[in-house]
Amino acid sequence: MAQVPSQEKSKLVSETRRRFEAEYLADKSDKYDSRDVEKLQQDDTWVESFLCWRHDVVDETLKMIDESFQWRKEFAVNDLNESTLPKWLFEVGAVYLHGYDKEGNKLFWFRVKFHTKDNKTILDKKKLVAFWLERYAKRENGKPLTVMFDMSETGLSNIDMDIVRFIINCFKVYYPKYLTKIVVFDMPWIMNAAFKIVKGWLGPEAVNMLKFTGKNEVQEHVSIEYLPPHMGGTDPFKYSYPPLVDDDFQTPLCENGPITSEDETESKEDIETDNKETGEANSSEEQLVMPRKISSIEQISKIEESDKVDSKIKTLKKSLSMFKGVLLHISPAEELYFGSKEIGEKKCLIVLTNVTKNVVAFKVRTTAPDKYRVKPSNSCCDPGASLDVVVSLHGGFTISPQDRFLIMAAEMEQPCGTGPADLAQFWKDAPRNKIMEHRLRCHVDSSKPSSLTLKENSFNIPSKSSEDIHLQLTRLLDISRKLQDEVDRCLWFQQLLFYLTVLLLAFATSCFYLLYNQGTNTL
Repeated sequence: MAQVPSQEKSKLVSETRRRFEAEYLADKSDKYDSRDVEKLQQDDTWVESFLCWRHDVVDETLKMIDESFQWRKEFAVNDLNESTLPKWLFEVGAVYLHGYDKEGNKLFWFRVKFHTKDNKTILDKKKLVAFWLERYAKRENGKPLTVMFDMSETGLSNIDMDIVRFIINCFKVYYPKYLTKIVVFDMPWIMNAAFKIVKGWLGPEAVNMLKFTGKNEVQEHVSIEYLPPHMGGTDPFKYSYPPLVDDDFQTPLCENGPITSEDETESKEDIETDNKETGEANSSEEQLVMPRKISSIEQISKIEESDKVDSKIKTLKKSLSMFKGVLLHISPAEELYFGSKEIGEKKCLIVLTNVTKNVVAFKVRTTAPDKYRVKPSNSCCDPGASLDVVVSLHGGFTISPQDRFLIMAAEMEQPCGTGPADLAQFWKDAPRNKIMEHRLRCHVDSSKPSSLTLKENSFNIPSKSSEDIHLQLTRLLDISRKLQDEVDRCLWFQQLLFYLTVLLLAFATSCFYLLYNQGTNTL
């Protein structure tokens, strides 16, 4: 299907919203969850996913949205959480998210041997699937995933076609555009007839997503680092509950090696601070570890001037994209670009800008803590300030599209210290619903970089030129932000002027009318 131009896509999104409100919401306000209706009006990506799945045919898209929204209210999807589902469902470990395929898509595991068909618990099991899908959709809006049906050691008592059909419907109707493929591992031969039915449920367009594999074939889709030993992999992961299996984000490396706990991180930061204050010879290296609070272009220039002795800083990347969160603006928005795998050690910058009136605490975690160093990984950012987080690939490792970074941020509304011990206590007390999260993935294809990578002596240019480009890109980002603010102010003044003009015209008309009546009465 040909790609629809963005302008045409925007028209389709607007038409879908308008017609849904006119044709489906009229006199049926209790038919759907109001939160879903609100999201439909605000989230373009969600509307586009329905349109794409129905080939941009608005009539079919509206039917799909109607069916999806009714199901979401019936299952109370927006209210699903650990407390609303039986604890034993999580303890069994039949359904969970863990790892990535070779394209960097999240793996959605179904361990079929742990499932037994039971009509009394079928609804709860379906809600468990919906819980994981909704949890993933909220965290990774629009990013696809791969379903892994692990059928090793299964028999007829484990096969439940009702659940299988529900899972397929989830991706066909309720969560469109999320499915990349269904990998079926070690399917018993007795189930061949059953999966012919499954192919019919998938439809002709989606049937190619179904992949039947054994130990050799499964590694074509998932690398051994994310496959369990019985699939021929090396993943040491063992499912357990509690706690809930999350996205496998861990504390990354610091300059001197892996950090196994936040307390250890704090002690290392204290040592580095003490060493800097005593003026040791390697103070310039320690300056990179300490958080930099940058509130202007001049401050950036001064800090870079003091760090010229460290040639590594000249390889940092400045991205031109930006994610605008409620607490922090994060650049790059989606991907960290390190270049090709063959190139040696590389560094990247994550630029954080505090857009609140309070200090914002943040920490950075990664799915590959042995491969990356992050400086600083646990710090805070002053109101209106920007801060550079340096991400370095550890020597001897290569970048993988499965590698992810998680940035967590929380506003420090009450006055408190910003030292390591204070931050540790703050994160322990911070409510989950007050924490902003944003995920970044690693990009290894060097053919089409979305940003500029700065490397010392690249193309035989002097290091001074790299620094100039670095500063110019920083200034461009700052100027762009200021221009946006100016445009917003101009629009506000324009609206104010319009309303004042209308009021003035109304006043003049009233005066003229009164004078006219007075003159008429006099005559």
